[in-house]
Amino acid sequence: MPELPEVEIARRNLARWLQGHRVVRAEADNTRVFRGAKRAKFAELTGRVEALERRGKYLLLTFEGERGLLAHLGMTGKFVRRPEGQSEPYSRARLHLEDGTVIHFKDSRLFGRMEPAPAAKLRQLKAIEELGRDPVADGLSAEQLREALGTTRQDLKVALMDQGLLAGLGNIYAAEALFRSRLHPARKPASLKPEEWERLTQAIHETLQRALAEEVGDEQTYLEEGADNPFLIYGRAGTPCPQCKTKVQSFTQGGRTTHFCAKCQPLRSTTRSKGRKR
Repeated sequence: MPELPEVEIARRNLARWLQGHRVVRAEADNTRVFRGAKRAKFAELTGRVEALERRGKYLLLTFEGERGLLAHLGMTGKFVRRPEGQSEPYSRARLHLEDGTVIHFKDSRLFGRMEPAPAAKLRQLKAIEELGRDPVADGLSAEQLREALGTTRQDLKVALMDQGLLAGLGNIYAAEALFRSRLHPARKPASLKPEEWERLTQAIHETLQRALAEEVGDEQTYLEEGADNPFLIYGRAGTPCPQCKTKVQSFTQGGRTTHFCAKCQPLRSTTRSKGRKR
């Protein structure tokens, strides 16, 4: 479930917890979180964290001594801070701080990922090099969005979720942005008119910024863990649309469940040319 806003909030939490403190010990369990990576290198991640960056759904941590760590939260991963000696269910890796606290990376389903690497090579890792534009870190204009998605033959929502085209959006925020922009998830990007690209770009920014503005406290609770659903359309199948009261529908798209309103998001463009009656 973690998408750009949740990963950005995780970055902010880590920055706050680590500021002014040194990591005195790092340890990791032998789990698939370190698949394809050298788990033993995680133990070398001590000292101060000198930089903490987010690219799409990835976190890049730079430790002193030019040591680095790539982290991805997967489906259920999260960072939590606990007092030294307190156990944490599903903790897969831990950073012990000099102030007597421990930052746990917990992940019940083990879809998250950790990859220690030299700090100078973090941005050269394949996962990072293949990312598209990040709407928050890089900014995003309607023209840039059209250039990224305009020629793909994928459905619009599937294209929005393609991390090689646009970094950070997943099933939830793609659905929310399409609802806000009144665009059907199955539209083809090539069919969008300039004003529709403008609406979609504005909706992406609004959707992400609203989510970031709702940040509260150090703990993130995902929908799958029982959190209240704060979204306009995602997860609302069978309930009235918040705009027109039509029943929200869902269908499978790109292997994921897509939620939309057939009335507010018609499959065919309803944008009319200038000079025509409305």
